[in-house]
Amino acid sequence: MELTDPEIPQESHRFCLMCGRDNPLSFGLKFKKNGDGAVSTTFTGNRNLQGYTGVMHGGVLSALLDTAMAQCLLHQDIEAVTGELNVRYLEQVDCHGTLDIKAWIDSSLPPLYHLKSQIRVGNKIVCKGKARFMQRA
Repeated sequence: MELTDPEIPQESHRFCLMCGRDNPLSFGLKFKKNGDGAVSTTFTGNRNLQGYTGVMHGGVLSALLDTAMAQCLLHQDIEAVTGELNVRYLEQVDCHGTLDIKAWIDSSLPPLYHLKSQIRVGNKIVCKGKARFMQRA
């Protein structure tokens, strides 16, 4: 199974809220693998994702960062779960904004993986995350 093919869902993520093809409520995120081993996608928000008026909810941003990191591992045939997630919010994000999301492996000593991720709006990083993932048995 070629994981970079967006038409073939990862079996374990078929119903994922963020990227699951078989979930009618899914955000429908489709990640592509970059030449440097990172993955990326673009997502455009809407008013249903706001916390404060006009501002994208921080939990949504956190979920986008977490999903990007999980997808980075999945694109390398590694199924892992989040053990720890740290998010740094740098700017408010317009709930209708178009976000460029990227994640990459920072270091690994299997079954433990350290990843980083970021969300950009235009050329500005608006939030970033780092996490520890544990490979599933």
